[in-house]
Order: sequence, then C-alpha cells, then structure tokens
Amino acid sequence: MASIRKIPVSAGIFWVEVPNAGVRILCGCPADSVKHLLRKGLIVSIEIDGVACETGPNAILLSDLMIQNGRVCNQSEFPVLQMLYNQGMIVPDHPGNTGSRPLLIGSRRQVDAQMAYIFRGNYGLTSREELMEAGVAPAQADELMRMKLAFAFGRIRPSEELVQPVHVERERVELRNGVFVRRLRTNVFEISCGEEKVEVNLNLARGESYECAYTLDKHLLQRDYFAIWHTGDGDGWDMNRPTMGSILVFQGRVFLIDAGPNISYALTALGIGTNEIDGIFHTHCHDDHLAGLTSLMRGDRRIAYYAVPMVRASVVKKLASMARISEHDFNQLFDVHDLTLEEWNDIEGLEVRPILSPHPVETTIFYFRVMWEGGYRVYGHLADIASFDVLRKMIAPDDAPAGISQSLFDKTVEAYRQKADVKKIDIGGGLIHGAAVDFRDDPSGKLILAHTARRLTEEERTIGSGAPFGTVDVLIEGISDELRRRAFGYLRDYFPDVPIHRIRHLMNSRMLVFNPEVILVKEGQRASDIYLTLSGTVEMLRTGLPGRNLLSAGSIIGETPALLDTEAGETYRAVSFVQAMRLPRDIYLDFVTRNDLYRDIVDSRDEWEFLRGSWLFADGVSCMTLNRLVRATEPVSFERESVIPPPENELLVMRSGRALLVAPWGYEEQLTTGSHFGATALIQNARHGIEVRFLDPTVAYRVPLDCIVNVPVVRWKVLETQRRRYEDY
Repeated sequence: MASIRKIPVSAGIFWVEVPNAGVRILCGCPADSVKHLLRKGLIVSIEIDGVACETGPNAILLSDLMIQNGRVCNQSEFPVLQMLYNQGMIVPDHPGNTGSRPLLIGSRRQVDAQMAYIFRGNYGLTSREELMEAGVAPAQADELMRMKLAFAFGRIRPSEELVQPVHVERERVELRNGVFVRRLRTNVFEISCGEEKVEVNLNLARGESYECAYTLDKHLLQRDYFAIWHTGDGDGWDMNRPTMGSILVFQGRVFLIDAGPNISYALTALGIGTNEIDGIFHTHCHDDHLAGLTSLMRGDRRIAYYAVPMVRASVVKKLASMARISEHDFNQLFDVHDLTLEEWNDIEGLEVRPILSPHPVETTIFYFRVMWEGGYRVYGHLADIASFDVLRKMIAPDDAPAGISQSLFDKTVEAYRQKADVKKIDIGGGLIHGAAVDFRDDPSGKLILAHTARRLTEEERTIGSGAPFGTVDVLIEGISDELRRRAFGYLRDYFPDVPIHRIRHLMNSRMLVFNPEVILVKEGQRASDIYLTLSGTVEMLRTGLPGRNLLSAGSIIGETPALLDTEAGETYRAVSFVQAMRLPRDIYLDFVTRNDLYRDIVDSRDEWEFLRGSWLFADGVSCMTLNRLVRATEPVSFERESVIPPPENELLVMRSGRALLVAPWGYEEQLTTGSHFGATALIQNARHGIEVRFLDPTVAYRVPLDCIVNVPVVRWKVLETQRRRYEDY
C-alpha cells in the first residue's frame, strides 16, 4: 500500500497526504481553497470524544510566485483559520489541540509574507500609533485598542505562536515524521517519505485561472435608478454560495459593497464586466470581503475606492503582505476617496454613512440613502457585526486594559437597529458575527439574513428573508435609457473629433441581447455587422493559440473584417448575457468614410490587432484605451547581438525577433513575439544588472510609461512580470 496519496483538487491546488506520518498538505492556497477541499470531501464534519469538528490539512505548501496569470496565488488566511478553529488546533481542551501548529511551507520570501498577512488578517492595525497615523484621534485610538484586546483575549499574538514556518530553499527539508519536501525548480516540489515520492507542480498554464468552487446561474438584470443586486449571502466556509456582498446600482452606475473571493466570476454571471464597475465601498480587510479586490485591478481605468481611512490603512497593510502592493501602488491602481466616519458622505447624489462596528480589525457598517418622493430610500449593509450578547460581555470600565465602554455598546446597538427600507445583516454567530434574534423587533421594511454556511433555523426564518444570488431589491425604479447614454459616451470616446450629429446618426442603431455562449463573430467568416458591447463579457478566441482574452463593455467587435470585407481572424463569444449596439456594416462604413476615418483606422489596425492579441493588452483593455495606446506608440528596431538594459520610463513590446533577458542572479527568460520588458520605474527597489540580448534582428513597439500607469490591468500585469524577473524565487 502506497504511503503517499496525491489528489488533484483544482487548477493550481493539490492534496498530498502521508497517513502513517500524520501529514496532510494543502499544496497551493489561492482564494477559496478551503471550499475546494470541502467540495472534494477532503474536509468533512466528524465527532471526536463527543466534540463536533472537522478534518482537513495540517500543512500548507505555498506557491513560489505571488501572482500568476493576474491572480494572487497565496491566500492562506482561511485554510489556517480552518485548522486552528474548525479542526480545533488552538481551541482549549479540544481533542484536536495536540500541541502541533499548522505548517506553512515555502520559500522564505513567501512564508514570511504570509506570516505577516495572517497577522494583519487577525488584527488589522496593531498599535495606537498605527491607528493615529490613519487619522484616528488619540482618545478613539485608545478605545479601539481596548476593543481589539477584548477580541484578542487580552494579547495580540505574533503569527509564530499560531503557525510554524518551514522555509524551503535549495535543500531538502523534513516536515515531520520522515516526510520531506524539496524544490525541484520554481513552483515544482518533490514530497517524499522513505522510498516513495510525488511531484507537485503549482504553475498555471498560459491562460489558465484558479477555478471557482461553486456554479452560478447567469442573469440579465435591469439597471434601475437605485437598486441592490445581491451577490452572496454565504460565508468563507460555504462551498455552495459566494460570501456576503452586494452591488449597489445608482443612476446607472455600479458600486460593489466588498469584494469577496471569485468576485469576477460573480460579476460575469450577472453580466457585468470589470470596466463597468464605478467604485467599491469597503467594510474591512478579512479575506471573505477583500480577496476579490485584486480582480478589480484588471480593468482599463482606476475604480473608485471608498472607505474610512483606518479601514483603508489596514487593507493596504494586508495587501502589502499578500501581494507586495504598497500604498503608492494602491493609489495608482484605485481612485481613493476617504469617507468620514459617522457622517453622511455625498457621492454625486448617493449618500453613504459609515459607522464603526466592533470587530478584531477596523470595520464599518454602511447605510446608503437617496432622496425621492416621500423621503429617503435607505439600504443598510451590516457585514461582520458582533451579537449583542458578545458585546455586552465585553463592557468594561473606561480604565480597564481591554473591553468596550457602555457608551460604545449603546451607540453600536442604536446603529445596528437603525431603520432602513432594506437591511442585510450578518448572522454568522460566534465571537465575531451577529445573531438574528437581535433584530427581531427591527423597524426596517425588509431584513435579509446573510453570512452563514448553514440553513436558517425556524426562528430565523420568522425574523428575516434570504437573498439568493442574482435577486434584486429596487428602491427607486428607473425610467431613463441608461444603455443608450453609455453607448453615446463610448462612441464619443472612440471618435473624439467627429461632430456630435454624426454620432447621433449611429445612435439610432438597434440594441441586442446575446445569451451566454452565443457567438457574435466567427473566425473564418465575414462580419455583416459591428457590435459595440455595453454590458457583459465577451471572450476572444484564436485557433491554435491557447487561452482566451476577455473583453468588457466598450469593446467594438468585428470592425476590421467589416471595414475590409475580409474573413474574421478571431471568434467572439458571449461569456455572460451581453447587451450590445448593432452597427450595420453599410452604415458604419459610410460613417467612417464620411468622416475621413477609414485610412486612419485601417493604417493603425495592424498595430492595433497585434497589441489586442498580446497577453499584456488582451484582457480588460477597451477599444478606446487601446486606441490611445496605439496613437502614443512608435516602432523601434534592434540589431542582432545588440545588448540593452530594460528601459526605465517606457515599455517595449516585441513585434518580431528573439531576445534573451539575463539577470546576474541567474534568472534567464527567452523573449519572443508578444513579450515585453522595461518600465522598471514601476517596481520599487528593483535590483540592477538585467540585460536584454537580441538574438535576431528585432522590431518592438515603444509604449511611454505615462500611457500605462493609469491603466490598472496593464500595470498589474507588468508588476507580475517584473516580480518574477526581479524578486520572486
């Protein structure tokens, strides 16, 4: 009988178990890896000595790379919490508490980063000084520290007391009981016990993504004037549903409230592309509300980020550990807007009031309101609240080292019970989540119970409603044609020098809805129409090339084959419900010719198509942004055997030829058509000495740095590449 068992779990995730040695390793831990283990039956509920608990891993093998294919690789917070609490490794007098700590295995760089990330996930800001740096007044900073200590049982503990780090560099390292791990090459490991061994490869293939653990139905929703779209009522352990979150729609604009794991999957199911998101309101930094934040960096413009300064500070510090995103990087990837605590903040007609909510990390609940006939319409979003019983037990004198004051308790109860037309509340229970019974007499028009993995009890079902994925609460109906307004904006952006009356001529075109998985334009066939996408996601596929490129709202599909009357070189296929404006070929050709645009479009199309087909500019970059990039780029040639350092303030994208990127610390990378290098100004404290040696005569496109710094998806991909070359193992 084999002593080592290896089970593929999902893309980039494996389970390796050595039963005789008591070693169970989760290999790879992207977002929601616990849900994948639950789905595979590798975590199950059991009872030991009359105590209910779970099975699961007792070790985590980390990816050598922080980011792969745009996705963050290492998010160990929930797997560690599952070991500590659900398995009982840290629970006093629990049969699972044997004195062994979870093992965190990997390169020193990644292990140390995850230890810091776990620490921030437990506590957020961890000192009076950090709170005051985030703008908290001294007296309130003292109050918040007392509250944190109450949740932390009197002491903030370093991660080393919770998790045992195991650094694996070049040499074989013993985990425990004769089980060893050795790195063979980047992200490829050998796990052995005695004469047996297995190989684990954590690399993702080109175009491959980490998978979602659950399936969501596709929806096509009406964008009313003020409405709430429900994106999840589960928690971090629910393998069947997304975590608690909402989408707020106001005046056609789309705002997220928190961004849990696999938020991009949820958005696609709702027919929303990343480029359609106007902003995010953020409650706190726990992974089930934060893990999807990096997905919002994969659009072609900075999404507005709304939070109170102390929440933003804790989020940035956690991201700095998880993905080495500095505050400077964060401000370049998001359009940051600080909210004032306890006040109504006006966001262009949408008013939002963040209110402090007692929690181990900096947390606020949100109330949103919009004035309408008869008075305000109000939505309340109460994520990660604590039950009144838990808070009541924490009440302590103002001079006590830990606890909350009576006045903070009274203020919190009043805030939680504020009347709203619709209110979504956390009823997850335990130390840091709420209880439905606290809201039995709540005056709100509709209560929605969320943030739990279990079925609601009979008592809970008498208190509040559910909100399955894709359901909607309309607070103010909309009567305007938001899609046509958006189409007009895209066309004005795409043709900035064309008279408005001629754009209005195109605006008389029909609106179409494409069902998911329908082909809009097929490779090898002529395009009779051009489509301007207004909502949803379309994938671009090319025969012979692996992977797919995802296009969001604002993309023009079929333009080149329609104008040139040639066969399409790619297939465009709806991933979600897609709403688009159909521009008939003859009308569009007349429009382009009449406005002297034909030659400009055709002449730039070769470069445009090349950049669109490259990994760097394929996903999330709209036609409008790509047009601006094309206008700013220029070709440059390099002779065979010439050598240059990567330029600091421009990005070079290779159109033809071959080159070798060489670093003095041993890193080498073959560069071919579509490869990029340069823009080293984007990476802080980059090591010097890298050279690019051209093996063939080469032509590249020179893209100025200032053209990409405000395109988050391109900046994010450049950072991924640079970290692999300059920083990662």
